[in-house]
Amino acid sequence: MDILWWGLTIVLFALSFVGIVYPIIPSVVAIWGGFAVYQFLVNPDELSLWFWISMVVLSGVLIAADIIANSYFVKKYGGSKTSETIAAIATIVGSFVFPPFGIILVPFLAVLVSELIIQKDIMKATKVGFATIIGFLGGSLAKILIQLLMIVWFILAVIF
Repeated sequence: MDILWWGLTIVLFALSFVGIVYPIIPSVVAIWGGFAVYQFLVNPDELSLWFWISMVVLSGVLIAADIIANSYFVKKYGGSKTSETIAAIATIVGSFVFPPFGIILVPFLAVLVSELIIQKDIMKATKVGFATIIGFLGGSLAKILIQLLMIVWFILAVIF
């Protein structure tokens, strides 16, 4: 039975990385699902309080990383608050419209159009559109690194 639970844990960890490309799958929930499977179905005494506190903190950082990266780059290049919101929605929509390219193209186009409507300056709108891509990629890289850290920490906690 342990093989089944370990398999489910691995699948959940893999799904957390799928959540980077398909943001509708919450990465942090998938990782915590893997932790829960291990905690409740494999070995309830293995993971320490320090592990759980650390994972709560890293989960907060994981959630914040995406939001902060997108907001930072859109603001840095002069984008509006409306464009920040549109970029977030377009990222989710884009992951289903034209995967995997839609996750980059749809937010870029949506922000470009919204900034053209708001600022009426093609160069500035293009710059903010590209900033959305940089923000998404930066946030995705941060999420990958944080998720890897969480999973490696879990493996080390189980082994040692």
